[in-house]
This record gives sequence, structure tokens and C-alpha cells, in this order.
Amino acid sequence: MKEGSQHLLQERRKIFRFIKENAHLFPVEKMCKVLKVSSSGYYYWRKHPVGTRQRNQEQLVSHIRRVHAQSQGRYGSPRIADALREQGVKVSRNRIARLMRKTGICSIVYKKYRVQTTDSNHDYPVPKNLLNREFTADKPGQKWVSDITYIATKEGWLYLTVVLDLADRKVVGWAMSEGLKAVETSVAAWRMAFKNRVIDGKLVFHSDRGIQYACCEFGDELKGLPVAQSMSRKGNCWDNAVAESFFKTLKSELVNHTHFATRAAARLAIFEYIEGWYNQRRKHSALGYRTPCQQESYFYTSSMAA
Repeated sequence: MKEGSQHLLQERRKIFRFIKENAHLFPVEKMCKVLKVSSSGYYYWRKHPVGTRQRNQEQLVSHIRRVHAQSQGRYGSPRIADALREQGVKVSRNRIARLMRKTGICSIVYKKYRVQTTDSNHDYPVPKNLLNREFTADKPGQKWVSDITYIATKEGWLYLTVVLDLADRKVVGWAMSEGLKAVETSVAAWRMAFKNRVIDGKLVFHSDRGIQYACCEFGDELKGLPVAQSMSRKGNCWDNAVAESFFKTLKSELVNHTHFATRAAARLAIFEYIEGWYNQRRKHSALGYRTPCQQESYFYTSSMAA
């Protein structure tokens, strides 16, 4: 329905409501004549006060609120539209966006942040950038990216290290620590990733130039394995954009809206976010709005069928 027609319909409903409220004072037919609406239209409205379009719209808004709530306010119109289409509700993203604006439903606003956990002032060798911003992989176990960020708590900083597989964007390894030593950051996250996922052929492992990735402790973990280490160019965060993007999502959807009293509270919330939400349920635009686990299953079933 066009905007002008919708406006006229809303105005007519207002008139009908006015007539209903004053029916005990004046004859209905007289008010209809004065207000230039048909009495038959008024009586039809009394029997059908909510039109089909309005009922459908109210039902759609209810669906939107449900999906929005299930995402804990994290989903905007693109992901809500995709989630509803999966459930058999055929609706365009633009219509959902209009209804969200109209009803005041909005996703959590992204906030800018700056993370400084990279200490590249060291004398360790720095591998070449083998990844070269090619953030796709034919299948899991071919390209991993890793990075470190910090989470503020009232007890002090909590550091989070993650390893993501570029094939399905799944967080395959992670570690949380109170310090920035390699054994509790990069090494711990690598060990989890190596345990959780099989390397397929030769793995490219990409990170920034931080000492946690350049040091001997981390290098010893890779010895004898089919792994080629890759590092970003100096001062170029775009070379590790996927890991940076994950941290931006984590911060905007959880950390920036939560005040952690203790490191233990932060650990639990981040664990639930990674394993309960991000890997399992969060739709990823780079994956065609599939979740990392759905994309992982796709690779597995495709290989079985081949």
C-alpha cells in the first residue's frame, strides 16, 4: 500500500474511533454525514476493527521482536530477515528495517575501540605475509588467523586470544589470561585449535608481529608440523582483518554493554559468547548468513558426498 493511501486509511480509522466514542451523544448516521464517511464503512469497521494488513503487520512485528530477543538485541534487519526466511516467513529486509524503525527495535550500536596488545619491538624473525589478505579457504584446516585483545574488569585486564579458521570463520581455539606471556596466550590458543581441528595439507597460520607469535615458545609449537607462519606488515591491521572483525563484533555485541565485576564473570560471559552464540548461532554475512557451525557442516557433508 502506498504511503498516501496508508495515511488516508489511518485518518478514516481515527474518524471511526471518534464516532464510536461519541455514539451516545449524537446519531451515528449524522456524524458520518458531517465527517464525510459512509455509515456502512463505519459499521464494517466496528465488526472488523483490525484490517488484514494490520493484523499481518502486528504478527510480523511479533516475529521480529522474538528473533531480536533471541539474539539478545544483536541482530539488525539483514540477519532478522534471514532468520525469518529460514522459518518460512517470506519478508524483505527493507520491510523489516521499516518496521524496526517504526517500532523502535534496533540492534546494538557498534562502538569504536582501539586495542593495543601488539608488542612488535623485539628481535625475533618476522615471517613474510603469506596470507596477503586472501581471507577465504577451500576447506577447513588450510588457513587460520589469530590475534589478542583485552577485556576490562574491576579486577584488572583479562586478555583474550583467539584462532579462527577462514573456511567457516569458526573460533577453533581460544585462551583467556591475566598476563600476556606466550604460554598463556598464543601457545594456549594454538594448542586448543590444534586439538579441535585437523590440519588439511599445509596450514597458513597468520597473526600480527606481536612477540607472542614471533617468540621461540610459539615457534617450538609449530616445529615438525605442516605449518607456514605468516605475519602482517608493520602497522597494518587490515592484513589481519578477520580477527580484528571478530573482536569488533565481540566488543559491540557483548563487552561494551557489560560491566564485569570480576575476571571470572568475564571468562564465563566470553565462553558463553564464543561457544554458545558466535560459533553455534550467529549468522555470518561472509558465509551467506550461515553460522560457523552450519558452514562447517556444509564442508563436511560436501566432502562425504564427493
